[in-house]
Amino acid sequence: MADIVRVDIEAGVGVVTLADPGRRNALSRQLSDALAAAVRDALAAAVRDALDGGVRALVLAAEPPVFCAGGSLDDLLRREHPLGETYAGFLALADAPVPTIAAVTGAAIGAGVNLPLACDVVIAGESARFDPRFLDVGIHPGGGHLWRLARRVGPQGAAALVLCGDTLTGPEAVGAGLAWRCVPDGEVLGTALRLARRAAARSPELVRRTKETLRATTGYGQAVEAAALELRAQQWSVEQPHFTETVRALRERIGSADQKPPSGSRRL
Repeated sequence: MADIVRVDIEAGVGVVTLADPGRRNALSRQLSDALAAAVRDALAAAVRDALDGGVRALVLAAEPPVFCAGGSLDDLLRREHPLGETYAGFLALADAPVPTIAAVTGAAIGAGVNLPLACDVVIAGESARFDPRFLDVGIHPGGGHLWRLARRVGPQGAAALVLCGDTLTGPEAVGAGLAWRCVPDGEVLGTALRLARRAAARSPELVRRTKETLRATTGYGQAVEAAALELRAQQWSVEQPHFTETVRALRERIGSADQKPPSGSRRL
């Protein structure tokens, strides 16, 4: 059987692609485990490949026409595996220490919505559709779906989507806060890669520390608590060699620019 999840790594960016279109990329136990393994392998490459710097950002994509049809109904009916184990793939994404970007075209249904929710940034195509639909098949949402969804679209939005069966298109998902941008389908992966490459070009340690702080401070109730945590991380950052090197290079560029004559002028 061909690989149902592919991993392609280039220039510090790992692209993880769900590649089981015949089953509409449904989250079978097999696909979920394969996704978890793909994420782990990509992150392990970051440790092994000291020369290239390893994987510093991840993009999640899927072979069309459906991004992910949700949990495998066959697996749910057979109940051969504990329900919690079916979420291994998306939890691996949620726990990734590097920036994660979902490139969504087509429908994300049921547990399939968990996949973009697990990512830091969602780029939606014009064909994207977000449809939780858990209750339509008689099952309660799982894997932290309600918590993550409410954090993106608010309690009212989560109620409309999960309790009332509403859906969001790509443009609507941007308006609701579920996605960051909506672009034509042919531009989704390129847009996601552009963001991922920008993240991968930055200091890996600084990006990881900033992501840790972002995660932590979103749970704080007071700005003063967040400011204290940020101050500790900021103090750490200015003590790193990367900070000194970056500032020195920046000053040299500014100095060179100041010494250049204005365009069209000439020195006597």
